[in-house]
Amino acid sequence: MELLNYAFMQRALLAAVLVGITAPAVGIYLVQRRQALMGDGIGHVAMTGVGLGFLLSTSPVWMATAVAIVGAVVMELIRWYGKTRGDIALAMLFYGGMAGGVMFINLAPGGSNANLQSYLFGSLSTVSEEDVSAICLLAAFVVLVTVGLRRQLFAVSQDEEFARVTGLPVRALNLLTAVTAAVTVTVAMRVVGLLLVSALMVVPVAAAQQLTRSFAATFAVSVAIGISVTLGGTVTSYYQDVPPGATIVLLTIGVFIALTVLATPLARRRARAAAAAEAAGDPAECSVPAQPVAKT
Repeated sequence: MELLNYAFMQRALLAAVLVGITAPAVGIYLVQRRQALMGDGIGHVAMTGVGLGFLLSTSPVWMATAVAIVGAVVMELIRWYGKTRGDIALAMLFYGGMAGGVMFINLAPGGSNANLQSYLFGSLSTVSEEDVSAICLLAAFVVLVTVGLRRQLFAVSQDEEFARVTGLPVRALNLLTAVTAAVTVTVAMRVVGLLLVSALMVVPVAAAQQLTRSFAATFAVSVAIGISVTLGGTVTSYYQDVPPGATIVLLTIGVFIALTVLATPLARRRARAAAAAEAAGDPAECSVPAQPVAKT
């Protein structure tokens, strides 16, 4: 393929694959916890890190990672202790993160809002070797956590009270999930962009749930969808000269719509079969879970 002759496309494709793996791998836990928009909030906060990176002449990726982790921990603390005013505190955190990013990058020598563009919406040509190294290290951390601790994270995501009774360190695992989500946002920002990364964390999981009925199957299918759309969007962006982040997100939504259409007849057949089995008095065939069950 022609595009593989260019070093910047090799870097972009590698980054796309890593994003396709990590974003759904974290997103499945956020969906289970009903925190689908957490990635969007972290993306807003990470903008301050990008701005600080330019202002301090350091790596925007690593600085964004540090700031995003701090923001994610603060979000978890607000969730625990915020009570009625938690939504106000979160709004201040999100919009303060955006404002901080714009301010810091304009204070940086030679900085302007144009420098933020590639971080907000993704850019193929600006993925450097340093970015790829950082993305590989961060992605390895995400995979290690989401796969190695999948049983514990799933238990906490499903029912915190039950997980606490069984002796799991619920708060520590919640903080680890938040930190992993923050790392994933910074992994994805060079390909998808900070403002669109949340879609890649959530939509592949929602699409996979149209076909699967267990956690393990949903995890595998959502990662497969993530890799497919990130690679497809990156290649399409190269040949059609369109924004990579927007292309990837639109492809992801297209996959979700297609799988929903395909899954509707299957769901109807299952419902009819369950109704027939119930009428016949066969309890083994009476219920079909509406969402993935707690199997790993």
